[in-house]
Amino acid sequence: MFSRYRKTDSKPVKPANEAAATRPEPTPSGGGSAAPAPTSIRRAAPKAKPPAQVAAADKERKRKERLAEIKLDLHHALLDNLNLSALETASESDLKAEISDIATEVLQEKGIVLNREDRTQINQELYDEVRGLGPLETLLKDESVNDILVNGPHRIFVERSGKLELTDVTFKDEKHLLRIIDKIVSAVGRRVDESNPYVDARLADGSRFNAMVPPIAVDGSLVSIRKFTKEKLGIDDLIRFGAFSEEMAAYLQAAVACRLNIIVSGGTGSGKTTTLNALSSFIDNSERILTIEDTAELQLQQIHVGRMESRPPNVEGKGAVTQRDCLRNALRMRPDRIIVGETRGDEVIDMLQAMNTGHDGSMTTIHANSARDGVSRMENMIAMSGIEMPTKAVRAQIASAVHLIVQASRLQDGSRRMTSITEVTGMEGEVISMQEVFRYQRTGLTPENKIIGHFTGTGVRSNYSERFRLWGYDLPSGIYDEVSGE
Repeated sequence: MFSRYRKTDSKPVKPANEAAATRPEPTPSGGGSAAPAPTSIRRAAPKAKPPAQVAAADKERKRKERLAEIKLDLHHALLDNLNLSALETASESDLKAEISDIATEVLQEKGIVLNREDRTQINQELYDEVRGLGPLETLLKDESVNDILVNGPHRIFVERSGKLELTDVTFKDEKHLLRIIDKIVSAVGRRVDESNPYVDARLADGSRFNAMVPPIAVDGSLVSIRKFTKEKLGIDDLIRFGAFSEEMAAYLQAAVACRLNIIVSGGTGSGKTTTLNALSSFIDNSERILTIEDTAELQLQQIHVGRMESRPPNVEGKGAVTQRDCLRNALRMRPDRIIVGETRGDEVIDMLQAMNTGHDGSMTTIHANSARDGVSRMENMIAMSGIEMPTKAVRAQIASAVHLIVQASRLQDGSRRMTSITEVTGMEGEVISMQEVFRYQRTGLTPENKIIGHFTGTGVRSNYSERFRLWGYDLPSGIYDEVSGE
């Protein structure tokens, strides 16, 4: 069956002698000889598991070890029998059928009997090895996983709902992990080895991929994958999830529609790109939008969108196209708004100039812990670009270009909140003057370590209220009032 996918000179299948590496059992933390804490604050000792549970866990571990050994033998058989060059044109159903046939033949030769569930699982894992990314394929298909973090072949973590957790997914060994990394980077024309030990790439579905290999990575290759979300979250979704309030949404709608220049500030994983996507939904369809990113993540729904992505240098160190190059070229393409995925270098100068020269309503994100830190970060980026400007001139440029700073944060319980909306109102001497309009007020913590809080206005009326009114967004003054938590 499907013999066109078999090698013409197939050799007899030789059983592999290697045993599959197993992930070491995690050692319980908290051990030591330190003096015991007072009873009132001492953490309760973990309850011993019943013997039945221990036996079941040991049985399941041995089952996984046995399946791993069988899978290794079958994988060697696939390499000996499949014509890999012909697989590019094979359909998924044909390839799965061929893998199932080869696996059945090998199992019969070895006298191994598996139940239907185990056989289905092994066949799927073998298919993932041939066509997908091996053990990572299951995690990539899991909609609840936001990030995949690999710390060597036997430690794979995922982030779900803002919390990290260790999975039972493992690679066979470091060579297996390196093979998957090489498979990813070679698909986009990159390479990673000892001479070039780190790489940034993008998967076929748009997910962001970064890897660092030995000798730089000491305990095994390090991989991080920021998964690409297929479903774009809108303003209503973020309100429902508690990211911000309806009053804040009404204010932001007016700010975007009235073409205020907006910077979304926050730390890694705080939801800056998600917030930027949501804000872009308020842009009218009649406007021409150009987006510039290092890795294309924005999902704008307007009909007139031009997307650009920077390019790293090739193996000879040539051919790089930076965000600043894209931004300079974008200014010649008659944009109404320019959206930069993240400003992290000297492109900040061109971004501020674009905001000041007729491209109002532009937006970008920046890494900072507060609105004031965001302004300081922009000053530092301008200084590091090598342009010699007086501090007052730099701050005047920022104060003139930026109207609004939206602060996004990931809190200690894993939730993401828009913790502050701050307006830039101008200059007072040599200091940029700012006023906070909305904030997230924390009030406590539940026994389950969930943060209690509420969104509130600060009582300060927007500096752009008259602009909102002239554009047809006459917001009620009550949205700026302070509210107390329930």
